[in-house]
Amino acid sequence: MMPSPQTNRREFLTRDATAAAVATLTAVVGAAEPLKVRVGVIGCGSVSHQYLPHLAKCPYVELVSTCDIRPERAKAQAERFGIPHHYPHVKQMLAGAAFDLLVNLTDMQEHEHLNRQAIEAGKHVWSEKPMANSLQAGQELVAAARKKGVRIWGAPAMVVSPQFAFMAKVVASGKLGKLAAAHAEYGHTGPDWAAFFYEKGGGSLPDLAVYNLTTLTGVLGPAKAVTAMTSVLTPTRKIRGKGEIKVVAEDNAMVLMDHSNGLLSHVQSGFNYFNPHGHDGSKEQRHTISIYGTSGYLGLVGYDWDPHGVDLATRSEPVLKRHATDKGNFVWQMGASLAAESLATGKDLLITPEHALHVLEIIQATNESQATGRRVPLRSTFKWPVIA
Repeated sequence: MMPSPQTNRREFLTRDATAAAVATLTAVVGAAEPLKVRVGVIGCGSVSHQYLPHLAKCPYVELVSTCDIRPERAKAQAERFGIPHHYPHVKQMLAGAAFDLLVNLTDMQEHEHLNRQAIEAGKHVWSEKPMANSLQAGQELVAAARKKGVRIWGAPAMVVSPQFAFMAKVVASGKLGKLAAAHAEYGHTGPDWAAFFYEKGGGSLPDLAVYNLTTLTGVLGPAKAVTAMTSVLTPTRKIRGKGEIKVVAEDNAMVLMDHSNGLLSHVQSGFNYFNPHGHDGSKEQRHTISIYGTSGYLGLVGYDWDPHGVDLATRSEPVLKRHATDKGNFVWQMGASLAAESLATGKDLLITPEHALHVLEIIQATNESQATGRRVPLRSTFKWPVIA
């Protein structure tokens, strides 16, 4: 049934947005004026300095409020971006100025309970990684969101990059022959601005490996089992404003995945990797992801969150040739803006909560494999191939 001209904003944003609904809403509000999704941002630390400028420029976003347990940070970001409301606690934020989409940029250990509160309050959610602290909790969040008629998405967003699209299409075309193996790595010497990276629930896996795990499973397909090892290489860290802390979460990880049909992949990550290029992806020119088949090779140039191109060689064209050198408008912090666009227009996203939960289960299985010394089977999956 087509919605009536009286369809209100809330009803539109909480239903499954179909093309018919979008067309009707456009006729009501005028084609020149896109629907703006009201956004509240919680967590005004370092990551917000990347997200907020992107959200502020998004034509589908109206920034309504900020929130942070350090009220001065919420106030500063609100003033910087002309946001009318700021709050010191999530309960005040949810009870305050009305908004549609919560963008959760808090410490990773806090994501799950904040996402749950937002969903219970009828808000859509874009969550930085990970969206929950376990697969079961994440599945409960997705089920709760569906019951409430809202959406939840989890970072990261690399599946929307032109470089990911090129790799996915080459693999799907069969140019590489039978896929055999893949390797990915991402690391640096570790953050010194917050302790949560090294506390229980932190680590290089949910902070760094999550990117490579998302890319490899997105290109190669869901993993069926994990065998892994992790360690704490640096037992103490100096954190700005806190001094020396004990490291609890792993800071060094090796993850081996079985994708079935003989295809194996490997991800390594850690907070102990010296790199002459530093953490600035713009200077990274190595292949940080390599995919091998019986008839071809793919190498991603730069990091998957800041890709510069993809090198391809095949039996018929054995000299490496660079492709997909234009990033277009892709930046790693664009996921929340894309979520707002999806809510406003009904446009589908390649980013799905099921994919984020599959990666979360791989991280969970990695820790289990380290603790038990066993190969750990996986239960979750997601729609694949991930191709627009």
